[in-house]
Amino acid sequence: MATQKTLERKVSLITGASRGIGFAIARKLGELGSRVSICSRDPQKLESAASELKRLGISVFAMPADVTRPADIDSFVRRTESSVGPIEIVVNNAGVGYFGPSQEASEADWDQVLDTNLKSVFLMTKAVAPGLIQRRAGHIINIASLAGKNAFAGGGIYCASKWGLLGFTQCVAEDLRAYGIRVSAVCPGSVATEFSPQGTHSGKDVSKMLQPDDIAHTVEMLVTQAPQSFISEVVMRPTQKP
Repeated sequence: MATQKTLERKVSLITGASRGIGFAIARKLGELGSRVSICSRDPQKLESAASELKRLGISVFAMPADVTRPADIDSFVRRTESSVGPIEIVVNNAGVGYFGPSQEASEADWDQVLDTNLKSVFLMTKAVAPGLIQRRAGHIINIASLAGKNAFAGGGIYCASKWGLLGFTQCVAEDLRAYGIRVSAVCPGSVATEFSPQGTHSGKDVSKMLQPDDIAHTVEMLVTQAPQSFISEVVMRPTQKP
């Protein structure tokens, strides 16, 4: 059955979209008719992702960008709007992890995780908010984590970034609510992606884990809810523990 084009003529910007959750979200929003703008730090993976989306008939703009750099974010937003139109949907998905005892981590480890997972969302919000406010409509969706709610050994830096992201999301939601802009957080448990090069998924049954398409389905729900509805946070778990 053909997908209903509920997002036709809308523009969606997704960070960290060359693979995994970000790519699944870009594909889903594109299938719903949205023009999508994607970024990644890896130009080759980004080009491959853009080619796949285009092969599916999705209108896509792709630009290499490091979301920890304000100049990259400003350029990405500016070029997106000049290439495909005013942004209405923003998905802050880019993220990195550090998993190990906090006392053994370096300051560089801290900076990399907090800058990517938290500061970048602040920078992107500042970049897109003026346009959303002017148009008095839009969605900002931040991909958080159950790690923003649950402590675990070795998760100090990653948990700090996601706890901070949830607090920031809730406050920005109140700041922008009066302008018709909905700001939401999605908090999944472990997702079967390449996100964890240090083997945090070791020993788990990947088939029982959440899949990238599960997160994309949730984003679809958030951006297609009725105008009077505001889902501020979604917590996701697999039906069975992997």
